[in-house]
Amino acid sequence: MFTVEQRDALRDRLLTLADEDLRIVAGAAVLDDWTRTLSDDVAALQLVDLVRGPTVYRVFLLPDGLQFDLSLTPAARFTPAGPRFRLLFGETAKSDGSELPKPPVAGDLFGWGVIYGLHSRACIERGRVWQAEHYIGAVRDHALSLACLHRELPAVQARGYDDLPADTLADFAGTHIDSLEPERLRTALSTAMKALMHQARENGVPSVDAVAQRLSELP
Repeated sequence: MFTVEQRDALRDRLLTLADEDLRIVAGAAVLDDWTRTLSDDVAALQLVDLVRGPTVYRVFLLPDGLQFDLSLTPAARFTPAGPRFRLLFGETAKSDGSELPKPPVAGDLFGWGVIYGLHSRACIERGRVWQAEHYIGAVRDHALSLACLHRELPAVQARGYDDLPADTLADFAGTHIDSLEPERLRTALSTAMKALMHQARENGVPSVDAVAQRLSELP
């Protein structure tokens, strides 16, 4: 496992390389050349490319399990991507803030959680137990995201889950599945849906009671 010192040393080294590269304008680089540089200098292995708007994120695996994300954005569209953005060199393009990531919306989290719950229910009845287990996890994740949103914790990528109060997390204990037997799946789904409804009410989602009533009428 990498240490904080190793991580910081790598960061400083790569920033120095970027600052000295005359092709760089506000942090944008030639992707293939930098891939070779990272491979040769720090034994980086390319994992995946993620495209978000104008930006390409190339993710690398380094020795000791350290992950490094190299992002490239056209100079004309290089703007702050979030509240923690800090410019180290170069300059940014003008921005009206419209490209900043939007925080999750409680109603959307609830709606998708319900959809995944319906999918899981259907999968259980059809004997597609692995798919059902997947969707139960999705219901749980959306309920946990709602819990984070209500407490102003990070509500994406599970970043706030471990900071939730113990009594809140206790409500999710029954959502973890130790068997793919249909009855165990139904129990876990029921617990996850109850948690989803509760967290939706905590967030003031207006449709929660009507949705709960509709679901209770299902055979």
